[in-house]
Amino acid sequence: MLQRPTRRRCESTAMGAIVLDLRPGLGIGPFSLGMPICEAFAQIEQQPKIYDVVHVKYFDEEPLKLDIVISFPDHGFHLRFDPWSQRLRLIEIFDIKRLQMRYATSLIGGPSSLATFIAVYALFGPTFPGIYDKDRGVYTLLYPGLSFAFPIPSQYTECFHDGEAELPLEFPDGTTPVTCRVCIYDSSTDSKVGVGSLMTKASIPPLPTGSLYMEEVHVKLGEEIWFTVRGQHIPFGASPQDVWTDLGRPCGIHQKQVDQMVIHSASDPRPRTTICGDYFYNYFTCGLDILFDGQTHKIKKFVLHTNFPGHADFNSYMKCNFVIYSPDSERNQQEADPSKHRITPSTKWDQVKEILGDCGRGAIQTQGSASNPFGSTFVYGYPNIAFEVMKNGYIATVTLFKS
Repeated sequence: MLQRPTRRRCESTAMGAIVLDLRPGLGIGPFSLGMPICEAFAQIEQQPKIYDVVHVKYFDEEPLKLDIVISFPDHGFHLRFDPWSQRLRLIEIFDIKRLQMRYATSLIGGPSSLATFIAVYALFGPTFPGIYDKDRGVYTLLYPGLSFAFPIPSQYTECFHDGEAELPLEFPDGTTPVTCRVCIYDSSTDSKVGVGSLMTKASIPPLPTGSLYMEEVHVKLGEEIWFTVRGQHIPFGASPQDVWTDLGRPCGIHQKQVDQMVIHSASDPRPRTTICGDYFYNYFTCGLDILFDGQTHKIKKFVLHTNFPGHADFNSYMKCNFVIYSPDSERNQQEADPSKHRITPSTKWDQVKEILGDCGRGAIQTQGSASNPFGSTFVYGYPNIAFEVMKNGYIATVTLFKS
């Protein structure tokens, strides 16, 4: 698991607890369950004085294996994002003394209001018996979309048994336990979420009907891309007007200064130093760039982004949920496992080579450590398609062109 601090970090950090509205089953403060990771970063950027120290944690070697975590160490809570969809599935408060929560008109947590069992029960009311984990010595009190974990001192563990247990309102010596962890999660599945293995049970809220987030984008090599929800087909050679009609106004437009791959093209007589008149339409929310020829104003390339952490473009784009079929996939439709002949953002480079064949050595792409601390990537080319691959073997970008 790698931990990457964001570029913004203040030298002095206010240690007083912030106050965030608690919405059981929905979220806390500006962070809502199910939100894409880029929206969470946008909220952070809007309040730099509050969220001045932010860490991003992920499993570098297998980024789809563990959550992507945005951590606020000075405020005592994590945001846990599902690594495939990159949507918020769990909010975990690990230091209740650093974060004060507002529920209705009452405050709980922070340095001035201990989140004791009595205080929690008084604020949130009656509930069913919770779950006791004897190995961890932790009792979890459950409400819809919300759970509180309480450590049970070793001298009192014999009072409880694994599984459902009576409420530990007070210990025999008259003391009451204090919350050590709070989890906020989607309550629609009626899952019991808490510390340890219970944390994995938090699921992502379902997307609303017709949502365009993570819409599948099917690729027909050398011909077109197809958006499966909105039903739009965008072929090579389409005009900017066609694209505006199908996808709407681009998020950004920028000129391509130099075509860095011209030097590798024997069929292109332009000198390496020629300024390129081509221009990009950037659709960041689709994870897509479209390159237009500067003279004909027709589409010549599509660039699809996977938005994996550990790449220089992470958080610049939402993830493009592309599906690329191999040229011979139509001949293999009867096979039991059609996924063997298609490439998605989850496909590793070794699997790509099994599908498309070995294409030889890749070209090294680097921006230098100053602008890209994550190191170089490798570009591999096939007819009508090129892959930018990270060192962990996952695809960073896919460039589509017409040979």
